Amino acid sequence: MKSFATFGNELYTGERTFQFVGKRKIWFSITAAAVLFSILVPLLGGGFNFGIEFRGGSQFTISNVSNTSPAIGEKAVAAGAPGTIAVVTNIAGKTMQVQTDRLSDDQTSKVKKALTSAYGVTNDQVTSTFVGPTWGQDVSRQAIIGFVVFVLLATLMMALYFRTWRMSVAAIIGLLVVMVVTAGIYAASEFEVTPSAIIGFLTILSYSLYDTVVVFDKIRENTADIKSSTRRTFGEEVNLAVNQTLVRSINTMMVAVLPVGSILFIGALLLGAGTLRDLSLALFIGIIVSTFSTVFVAAPMYAWLREKEPELLKQARKVQAKRAAQPVDA
Repeated sequence: MKSFATFGNELYTGERTFQFVGKRKIWFSITAAAVLFSILVPLLGGGFNFGIEFRGGSQFTISNVSNTSPAIGEKAVAAGAPGTIAVVTNIAGKTMQVQTDRLSDDQTSKVKKALTSAYGVTNDQVTSTFVGPTWGQDVSRQAIIGFVVFVLLATLMMALYFRTWRMSVAAIIGLLVVMVVTAGIYAASEFEVTPSAIIGFLTILSYSLYDTVVVFDKIRENTADIKSSTRRTFGEEVNLAVNQTLVRSINTMMVAVLPVGSILFIGALLLGAGTLRDLSLALFIGIIVSTFSTVFVAAPMYAWLREKEPELLKQARKVQAKRAAQPVDA
């Protein structure tokens, strides 16, 4: 079996080629289906599972428990405030967290006593707080503002750097695909949307654009003299650039996703570090989707936006004419 280095060398020289541009209709169709799925999931599922920071409510933290069963907390809340639905999670080691809708002062006192008794801890090991929805609304508003400003600045800077607005458009379309698909998969997981998850989503923006810029930089290098070249068409040069940077994109993704995966699967799921799940899940999904989007969406989209230009059509005819004139090997 050929080594990965040999495989990468074959991709770089063009000896081995994957058709990212030539089969763009397939990739665009898959992407459209993924985007549609990501939009329908929260719509049909009743929306995102927003955390208490966004919807508001009462929260109890129980420290040094000997039994981390969520059922204990659920029964205690039902006893202290009948009819109240509680979300009980083990956030770290021997620490439990109980979240409910807003409770009155009397209900809060009763629930606190019930939790103290149920988990067998002292009164000072159970703390209660109330979180108002206003704070979550402020976070949401700032996140949206940050996203819009980031997209506008990224579009402008990429247009100036690459000296073509089409690269900016292709990159932003790829970025939007990343955000929508990541949000859809996150919604399907039913994980809570918390401020940490929002931070994770915003972090994905920079990673997605970084991967896209690397590929686009190679595309610009390959197509610098495209109008006078009779070696390959514009679409073929774009496809070659994607193949040449494919190994780098895969390596970058693996280097980024492995530590995040460790946090998600080992830290959060096995060790019970619940506070890391939302952040690590958003990053884990986003990193993988970003790589897919760059290779299968952004680069083919850029080729599609440009290859119908009159000068590039003329250049493509020259390439085809040269190939037709070459003798066919017997």
